[in-house]
Amino acid sequence: MNKLSTLTQLLRFMLPYRRYWVGAMIALLFTAGITLAIGQGVRLVIDNGFVAGSVSQLNQSIMLLVAMAVLMACGTFIRFYLVSWLGERVTADIRQAVFDNVVRLHPSFFETNRSGEIMSRLTTDTTLLQSIIGSSFSMALRSVVTTSGALIMLFVTNIKLSLIIVAGVPLILLPILIFGRKVRSLARKSQDSIADVGSYAGEAIQQIKTVQSYTQEAYESRAFAVEVDSAFRVAQQRIRQRATLMAMVILLVFGALSGMLWVGGYDVITGTMSAGELGAFVFYALIVAMGVGTLSEVYGELQRAVGATERLIELLEAESEIQSPEVDDEARDSTLASAPIQPLANPAQCRAELALSHVRFHYPSRPDQAALEDFSLTFKEGAITALVGPSGAGKSTVFELLLRFYDPQQGEVCFDSLDLRRFNPQELRQQIALVAQQPALFTANVIDNIRYGRADASEDEVIAAAKAAYAHEFIERLPEGYQSDLGEQGVRLSGGQKQRIAIARAILNDRRILLLDEATSALDTQSEHKVQLALDTLMKGRTTVIIAHRLSTILHADQIVVMEQGRVVATGSHESLLQSSPLYARLAQLQFKADEHDQTPARSE
Repeated sequence: MNKLSTLTQLLRFMLPYRRYWVGAMIALLFTAGITLAIGQGVRLVIDNGFVAGSVSQLNQSIMLLVAMAVLMACGTFIRFYLVSWLGERVTADIRQAVFDNVVRLHPSFFETNRSGEIMSRLTTDTTLLQSIIGSSFSMALRSVVTTSGALIMLFVTNIKLSLIIVAGVPLILLPILIFGRKVRSLARKSQDSIADVGSYAGEAIQQIKTVQSYTQEAYESRAFAVEVDSAFRVAQQRIRQRATLMAMVILLVFGALSGMLWVGGYDVITGTMSAGELGAFVFYALIVAMGVGTLSEVYGELQRAVGATERLIELLEAESEIQSPEVDDEARDSTLASAPIQPLANPAQCRAELALSHVRFHYPSRPDQAALEDFSLTFKEGAITALVGPSGAGKSTVFELLLRFYDPQQGEVCFDSLDLRRFNPQELRQQIALVAQQPALFTANVIDNIRYGRADASEDEVIAAAKAAYAHEFIERLPEGYQSDLGEQGVRLSGGQKQRIAIARAILNDRRILLLDEATSALDTQSEHKVQLALDTLMKGRTTVIIAHRLSTILHADQIVVMEQGRVVATGSHESLLQSSPLYARLAQLQFKADEHDQTPARSE
């Protein structure tokens, strides 16, 4: 992405607030004009006051300078407020737009992009951008305007001295252009390295119990130190380039000023120009010097802003591979011409029957390993289907495809015999409730977690769902009941309590299709029995797919599907599979023996 396209994207977010920009520009031009007028005030003070020896003229000149200072202060207040407001508002809009796009991206995007990296872009990069737009960008504009105006006033005041100043401009701009490119490249690397630091720290903190249980605190500290040191080295290079740039600009600017003062002083001594004119000229020359110095400093900051903007635009322009038919017509016409998808269908009007037909699927991060191979299976409406098999058999992959988190490379996944690509993904998922083996809870209170997915549910409906999931009793014992905050990822609850909150959420959403990934696996025997009763009630009349690790929980299933290495190897009831499927028989034998072993101490007591 080149700099021009990056700035164009940034300007797109600024356009809605053009009135604020116009106001800021008017205030900027006003203050720049006052600043330039002060130079003439300085000339009057020197010529009419100091040199002429007139107290009254000195008083008038000083009052004029004070009035100019008051006007400049008012203009500066307006400019600073408007530009700072714009910096905050535009940054907030960019952050919101990036987040809105990120939450709609396909899951495979997050297989290759770490969450810590994405968070860094949403926080660190947007904070940097806010600083640039609200401060550095304003300083750059002010410097450009005042420096341009001061250069004009230099020529108006004295052409010969002005030529000395102008002769030094190319020498000053040259290092800015040369070092600016290097600063931009290093700024991007610096932001990436900071993101790596945040990502590493976030992962270690998220897995803190594992880190401490394996006593790897020292190892993680050393590894984090390597990441921090790497980020520091990149920042050190960037700082060195910026420091060199600033030093060269200052040297060249004040070298030109020194030459100008020598020539100007000679002209005053010989009577060619007045002391007031030299004073005004020095004032304008100092404005030019400070303006160029500010630009050289801000230029590095603007390069950092370009790097940060590039990283944000990459997220903003990332496209989801899972698209709805009505928004993906052009892409579908070009990429799926050999297998055209029919127009959008309404899943609410379809039978709750799902099917996979000759599906072949590879995860994007594992392109050489098939998760499903020539996989065909139908989940009949209102029936309970259980998927069993060893780890890695592809059971969870079936759920991923049914929810259309991914599309298969070959074959079809259908809803009521219609390809899932005919449906809006959000409308499709509104027909499905998922209870995962590791329930996902948010940093919120109990009622908000249960209500997730159905924000309009009343408190009475939430409590009824909690009672149906046998969660009401333990929720009432929490410090603030249903208003109790659960902490990050529900850290304040036990595994079984988290599971029952997730089940209550599924009950409240009341969807036609249930996907249960061993929903009772984290419960004790008593709770499991209660929740199983609740699930039995919930599953009635609904199409249910269960990933089962404990075979005792799926004896009532209408269909048990045995999977191995991404294929269906057997289907049937529990009794028939014991006879026809050696794999199922072996799984049952191992598991029921383990269950008997677990129950032996209880009988002896």
